This record gives sequence, structure tokens and C-alpha cells, in this order.
Amino acid sequence: MDITIDQWLVLKSIRDNPDLTQKEIAEKVFKDHASITRIIELLVKKEYLVRSFHGEDRRRFQLELTATGIKTYEKLVPIVSTNRARALQGLTEKEINSLFHLLQKIAANCTENIA
Repeated sequence: MDITIDQWLVLKSIRDNPDLTQKEIAEKVFKDHASITRIIELLVKKEYLVRSFHGEDRRRFQLELTATGIKTYEKLVPIVSTNRARALQGLTEKEINSLFHLLQKIAANCTENIA
């Protein structure tokens, strides 16, 4: 398909939380603001997203999946699920939870403000 993992993650974030700011999307998918801006620009160009001014805050954009974006997202959900299941194969639920918590700590360490 004509979409990267990062692009799909942005689509998923917007679909799951339509009111997120670009900064919040960047935090969710572990990307910097410039990368998110480029990804969103590509998704708009590919007609997966539509961007309009936010109703309450003219400094923000409202991002919404188009019909093509929804269709693409839905096509990829089973593929992503299969890949995740394959990646986690052989791990116990306890190991998966430990991994999740360790990754959260690592992510927090990477995003801490360094004085």
C-alpha cells in the first residue's frame, strides 16, 4: 500500500482522538513536530486527511480522515494486528506488560527536559 507505518500511526491517532493537536500527535507517535508536519502534509496530499481551521482556535487545524483515509485505515488494521501478534509471539502477558512499562520509562527518559 502507498502508506508508511508512521503515516498509518498518525491516521490511527487522529481517528482515535480527533481533537489532538499536532504536538500531541507527535508525542503519541514519538516523532518531532517537523516530522509530524511533513507526514500530515503527505497524508493531505494523498487525500487520506483533510485539514481545516479549528472551530474554536484559529491557530490550530482540525484534522479529519477522508473516506479514502478511513478505507485505507480499515484495510490495514488486520495487517497491523497480524504483525503485532507475530512480533509478540511466545511472550507471556506478564512479559508483554513488563516490556510495555520498560518502553514507557525509556520514552519518558527521552522526552525529559535536560537542564
